[in-house]
Amino acid sequence: MPLTTSAKMEDGGSVMMGSPDSPGSSQGVPQVSNLLSPWETHSQGISGRTSLSLWPFAPPSRSFCQTVTVQQECATKETEALSRYKDRPWDYLESEEYTERYGTNPVWTGYRRNHKGGIPPQKTRKTCIRGGKISGNPCPICRDANIFVHHQNVKLLKQFISPLTDLMYDPTRTGVCMKQHKKLTEAIKTARDHGLLPFQIPYVDFAGEDYSNRHDAVGVTPPAPTLTSDDEWYQWYGDIIPDEQEVAKVRKTYKAYLKPGV
Repeated sequence: MPLTTSAKMEDGGSVMMGSPDSPGSSQGVPQVSNLLSPWETHSQGISGRTSLSLWPFAPPSRSFCQTVTVQQECATKETEALSRYKDRPWDYLESEEYTERYGTNPVWTGYRRNHKGGIPPQKTRKTCIRGGKISGNPCPICRDANIFVHHQNVKLLKQFISPLTDLMYDPTRTGVCMKQHKKLTEAIKTARDHGLLPFQIPYVDFAGEDYSNRHDAVGVTPPAPTLTSDDEWYQWYGDIIPDEQEVAKVRKTYKAYLKPGV
C-alpha cells in the first residue's frame, strides 16, 4: 500500500505527499488538492512564501468596467448632441427639449439677475464666463449650453427684436450679458444683410419742388461782383467791429508770425 503524507502549509492549505510508487504522482513532487484552482496560485512573494487562495471565492467582478462604459456612452451622446446643435443651432429651438423647458416663451422670459438691494444695476455684467468658470446666475444665453448665437438662427434672433418698433431690446430688459448682446447685434445685422430678417425703410416723398435746381441753395452761383482793393467781398463784413482786447490777445499769441507793423 503506497504511503501518503498530508502536510499543512502556512496559509492553511493542504498538500498531499505521495510515495514514488503511487499512481498519478511524480517522485518527490507535492500534489495540491483539487479544491484549489490553478489560476489562483500566485507566484512567490517577497517574503519567500507561496500564497494560495481557495476556490470557493468568486473572481473579481467587472461591474466597474461596465459602469465606466455607460458613463462614456452618456458623455459621448452629450458631446454628439452639443456638436449637432453647434453645427445647426436652429434645430434646438424646434426640439422637444426646448419646448419642455421654455414652451412658447422667449428664452429670457422670467429671468432675474441676483443683485444687492431693491434697485437693479443700470447695466448687465460684461460676461458670465470668466477664466472658464460660470457665474452663479448666468444670463439666459450663457446658462443654456445648447443655445448658440448665429445669424441663421432666425427664431432665436426674433426673440430679441421688438415686433412693433423693429428695434433690438435693451439688455437691461432681456438680461443678457454685454458679450452675448454684442454677438446678437452682429448676428442681427448679418441676418438682415442676407435677407433672413426683414427691416423697415423710412418712406420719403420725392416731391418735385423739393429737389429742383431752381432753389437758391442748388441754383447757379452768381458771378463775383466787381471789387476794388478797399471793398469787402461781403458787404456785411465791413460793418463788424472787432473787440480790441481779443485782437490784442491774438497779436500777442501770434507775435512771432505777424508781419511788422500789423
